[in-house]
Amino acid sequence: MVPAHQGGGVMRVDLLTETVAGLDEALAAVDAFDRALVVGLLRPHAVRAAGLAELANAVAGTPLAGRVAEAAEKAAAGAAGEDHFMALAAARTALVGSVHDALAERVEEATGRSRAGESTAETVPEPAARQAANLLAAARSWLADLARCGWKGIDHDVVSGAATVVSAMLPDPDLRRLATVLDGFAAELAASCPGSALDRVPVRRWADLWSRAMVLTVPGAGGVPVTGTATGRLLPLGVDVQEHATAVQAQVHAVFEPADGAASRLVRANVSVPKPDTVVGAGLWQLLRPHLSLLAAVSESRSMDITDMPVTSEGDLLWSDTRARAVTPADPFATARVALSTATASATAPLDRHPARIAAPVFLEGYSTQQDDDGLTFTVAGHRLAVDTDRIPTAGPLTPEAVAASQACVGLLRWDAGVFVVQPLAVETTVRKKPVAVHAGAWAGGTADKAGARAEKAATDAGAVLRERAGRLLRK
Repeated sequence: MVPAHQGGGVMRVDLLTETVAGLDEALAAVDAFDRALVVGLLRPHAVRAAGLAELANAVAGTPLAGRVAEAAEKAAAGAAGEDHFMALAAARTALVGSVHDALAERVEEATGRSRAGESTAETVPEPAARQAANLLAAARSWLADLARCGWKGIDHDVVSGAATVVSAMLPDPDLRRLATVLDGFAAELAASCPGSALDRVPVRRWADLWSRAMVLTVPGAGGVPVTGTATGRLLPLGVDVQEHATAVQAQVHAVFEPADGAASRLVRANVSVPKPDTVVGAGLWQLLRPHLSLLAAVSESRSMDITDMPVTSEGDLLWSDTRARAVTPADPFATARVALSTATASATAPLDRHPARIAAPVFLEGYSTQQDDDGLTFTVAGHRLAVDTDRIPTAGPLTPEAVAASQACVGLLRWDAGVFVVQPLAVETTVRKKPVAVHAGAWAGGTADKAGARAEKAATDAGAVLRERAGRLLRK
């Protein structure tokens, strides 16, 4: 919440707690279809028939109606082909996209920010090589086999069919996006085989991955257009770190002020790298730093001047260190107080419309905090907003305790488990009677902080051991 006299607008937290019309019905249809994928689409089953019918009814008034109705009928009879599975995946994707759009509109109302219209730029041309077309068809065939057997019917023989497809796709940049989805999906399925022994199935997650991968097998669907270049000043707000056992990504959220005086906009810069599963905490920055100079600017609270930096319609900067240089100090909280409320949000690409993609930068202050069995919450103007402290990375000094003692917060507004939550990126709090700012990305570019230095040293030692062992294996 930014007081109006400070140049900002007031965030309507009350809107984030109100019911969104049609949301529950759309998600109910999605859930019904997802349950059908649990039992599989090969043999007759009451759950399958009901789920298919509910999905078809949900899109009955759309251009997809005819194809989805036919696909649902064929699948209910156990006679569905790959085209029918594609229609079902498209219908589910459209429903989830409608949920995203409704939630994004509510976020716009609550923050008072506008969103850019959908881009009319041409997408990346579809792969023309015969090998690429054959690989897309092979991926589609594997996904169809998964749908037929269902999550309860998977075994290692079925899941392993993805390995050769992924290996052949990875060298092709046009197919790498789909290959990454398939690789991760297959790894999760393999770790859960046999499906018949599963006590709990991640129903929505696996259905998300299946439908996304299926739609990405359409030639050209995975291409992301570069719609222009950006020249101006970049004002970082904070860093979101997403870590997995074998990979890590840092995503810097920032306000971009164009040099030509056009309206400012929200942008992101991403860097992803593979990692050993033993590298955790502050050691992650050692892997990420060499690939994104922006991380140093974040830790130093400095702005950056960028020149002709490629940018997509979704506001993702395709980062190049040669097109950027750090300049003047820029406090993220000053940026949030003055510039955040007037920055335009970017449009979301059609295939990326999913509630999990919602991550809107927000600024809150004047709240009280409560910690109970349900977790930490902020109370803003009498309305409670859940705080997602589980997303706070261990690779920085920001802690749940610092958030609980804070008076102001720069964070990302997300939608999780049916409610809006805020993920803290930085907070203002009081330490020894002095106001201080604590940032999740404070160690991104290196630090003299004692705790950060100790964590860096431990990570350096671990990295040295790994390199020595790898060298020994190679010599053998």
